[in-house]
Amino acid sequence: MAFIPNAASVTIGQNVEVVEQKDQTSRTYKIDFSAKRVGGYVDEIDAMKQAIMKILQSERFLYLIYSWNYGIEMRAIVGKSYQVIASEIKRILREALLEDRRITDVYDVSYKQIDKRTLSVEFTASTVFGEVNIETEVSANV
Repeated sequence: MAFIPNAASVTIGQNVEVVEQKDQTSRTYKIDFSAKRVGGYVDEIDAMKQAIMKILQSERFLYLIYSWNYGIEMRAIVGKSYQVIASEIKRILREALLEDRRITDVYDVSYKQIDKRTLSVEFTASTVFGEVNIETEVSANV
């Protein structure tokens, strides 16, 4: 068995169709964040809301269980001035959320600084399942 195709099967300049791996389903376990329990299942738009909340609650590079592409980088702006936070929060949110291939855009971002480590944020995420409006607090896990 050869790993390289024989010369007769591939011609230089020949068009080759690339088939992408099928996207996984969005069905996942349901997390009740307020009761801190897992039970049941969610799918599509509810799964997207849950995925967004998980991303916003996970500091990037802090947890070995997640890849370095997962989570939000709030530690980068902890303790910074309001002007620094204002200039960086939209970029940080977009970078964190757009790593999920199901999220196509993040817009209408507004925020209010609660303290040096916590922001109240509101935004809309456009996903493959529809629009998701999020209103939550994000903070750095330091």
